[in-house]
Amino acid sequence: MFDTAFSHRLPVAAGIGLKAQHAAPLLEAPGPVEWLEVHAENYMGAGGRPLAQLRALAERFPISVHGVGLSIGGERPLDRDHLARLRHLCDWLDPASFSEHLAWSTHDTGFLNDLLPLPYTAATLARVCAHIDQVQAALGRRMLLENPSTYLAFAESEMEEVDFLSEIARRTGCGLLLDVNNVFVSATNQGWDARAYIDAFPLEAVGEIHLGGHDEEADEHGHPLLIDSHGRPVVDPVWALYAHTIARGGPRPTLIEWDTDVPPFHELQAEAARAAAILAAERVPA
Repeated sequence: MFDTAFSHRLPVAAGIGLKAQHAAPLLEAPGPVEWLEVHAENYMGAGGRPLAQLRALAERFPISVHGVGLSIGGERPLDRDHLARLRHLCDWLDPASFSEHLAWSTHDTGFLNDLLPLPYTAATLARVCAHIDQVQAALGRRMLLENPSTYLAFAESEMEEVDFLSEIARRTGCGLLLDVNNVFVSATNQGWDARAYIDAFPLEAVGEIHLGGHDEEADEHGHPLLIDSHGRPVVDPVWALYAHTIARGGPRPTLIEWDTDVPPFHELQAEAARAAAILAAERVPA
């Protein structure tokens, strides 16, 4: 069993994804950065410098563990060995939060190095809920589920993404991780209203927010095609959507994701400071 109370221990402040080259400046002068997030699969080994570095940083900062390899939406059963290694990591690290993606990356015996979208059907809903129940029971803790970035919609979908996520949270007791950049990317690619999506989202279930950058390309018709790359600064329209989200749902722990073309630490600090300013402004009485 797991505690169904909303007991995640991340501070309502700005965090960044941990990169090895930023460990020293984080310990010396973190500035607005008050917590860190790591990808689980980078720390599921038996030892070495990365684990030693993480242990040292965990004495100073709350840590969020973000999984990218469970394939929550996959048709095959969850990998029990992967889940056991994840349980071992969470047991010794005791992270402030654990999250995974609404996506799949497995088929038959193969693993695809990508986070692929799902059709929103009753059958998919049942499978995702069963997998989340299994993860939460195995870890003994409540998880957060992240909304995806998408580039197309499935004709067989029977419900909207917001309704799908809301029902998952209701059935399993999991929380949600709201990636605001993913919302903007999906809305632009598919031609729907990002702000309306936020307005319909069950913000009371949100335990963490992600912000990141994206690349802009064009499809064969010349329409904008956004790629969720995590390799650029957050763009102004995403900052505006984030401010709208915080105004509606209240401040939440907010992560700056930057996973490719990683910049110097001071650039991540600047992004974190911008998020912290929006959080602080919402706390000030009108």
